[in-house]
Amino acid sequence: MKLNYTGSPDPRTFKDFFGTEIPRMLDADPNLIYLDADLMSCIGTAKYGKAHPDRAINCGIAEGNMAGIAAGLAAAGFTPICHTFGPFASRRCFDQVFMSAGYAHNDITMIGTDPGVTAAMNGGTHMPFEDVAMYRALPGATIVDPADTAQLYSIFADLVKRPGVKYLRANRKSNDRVYEDGNTFEIGKGVVLREGPDATIIAAGYMVGKAMKAAELLAEKGIQVSVIDMFTIKPLDAELVAAYAKKTGAVVTAENHNRIGGLYSAVAECLAATCPVPAGCVAVEDEFGEVGPVDYLAERFGLTPEHIVAEVEKTIARK
Repeated sequence: MKLNYTGSPDPRTFKDFFGTEIPRMLDADPNLIYLDADLMSCIGTAKYGKAHPDRAINCGIAEGNMAGIAAGLAAAGFTPICHTFGPFASRRCFDQVFMSAGYAHNDITMIGTDPGVTAAMNGGTHMPFEDVAMYRALPGATIVDPADTAQLYSIFADLVKRPGVKYLRANRKSNDRVYEDGNTFEIGKGVVLREGPDATIIAAGYMVGKAMKAAELLAEKGIQVSVIDMFTIKPLDAELVAAYAKKTGAVVTAENHNRIGGLYSAVAECLAATCPVPAGCVAVEDEFGEVGPVDYLAERFGLTPEHIVAEVEKTIARK
């Protein structure tokens, strides 16, 4: 695995990826179809949608209806990709996704953009902290939270082809760059970014770059940690979690959503069953979102490298 972590934002945005890759895939596969809840301009697909309204369908601000249409198209043999903001891709249309897609075994891909604090100035109503917990409760669902665009380029086509309901959460702008282009990732497998004997930090999405920075800060204090990018939250790479729990004796998760039902819950369930060790969590603590710049919100909800450092130190003290 070739890394390119510098602590700086990826120069390419997730919106850049979606705006080019979704049209390319639509042109290459006549069975693929794209649906959006009146947010094509926000994800970079508006130009294609205007030119190809039969392949890129604007369902309007009716997310539940969009999910039902997608499930119907899947039942008819199409491969649907749906997009809207994270709260609307989860709590707004969850019943339709659960029943018409999940329960009925219709394969659809839901893209929820601007999850967690990356919703920024769109405010608390548009700030999903609960989306991962909801989709984790859906039998057979796959949940991915990519660290950067290089990772997204590798996994997106495979995710769309994967059976069942798939939920992809991604910032429209960019996270910290972590990987070189050309790396290959396997859905359901975590990626070890750094080795250290004292503790393991398991992170996903927006928090992977923060975890790498925290590891640098901890090294300055003489604490060497392993860092794992758990970009697939469901199914969790339980084998890797257990191996590093045994190796380091302490695990801390870092996630841009609510700890209840999220990555921490998945990891804690794994640890309880396979390798009980002290576990800590850096995540949103049972709160609603609010309006503000991302940097302010990260501090407000405790999602900074410094918060990870403090949690690692507390967790190691319990070993």
